[in-house]
Amino acid sequence: MRVLCTSCNSKAIIGKTDRLSSAHANLYCSCSDPECGHTFVVNVSFSHTLSPSAKSSSQLVKQLVGAMSPDHRLQLQRELNLL
Repeated sequence: MRVLCTSCNSKAIIGKTDRLSSAHANLYCSCSDPECGHTFVVNVSFSHTLSPSAKSSSQLVKQLVGAMSPDHRLQLQRELNLL
């Protein structure tokens, strides 16, 4: 990820990342242009999902199948074999 200085548009250097949660972080930045010297904090946050993770989908299926009774599991297996 590239952060630009909000004062002069030069590349900024991320010196520290303060994770507030899995979806939010503060990036402590400093301008790479020594004549500018601007230091600032950028807030980064998760917005929304465009395509769900295949990992989370398969994990959800495993949990659901694991919670089924053995009879229901066999029934599901038979139904899936028909597809």
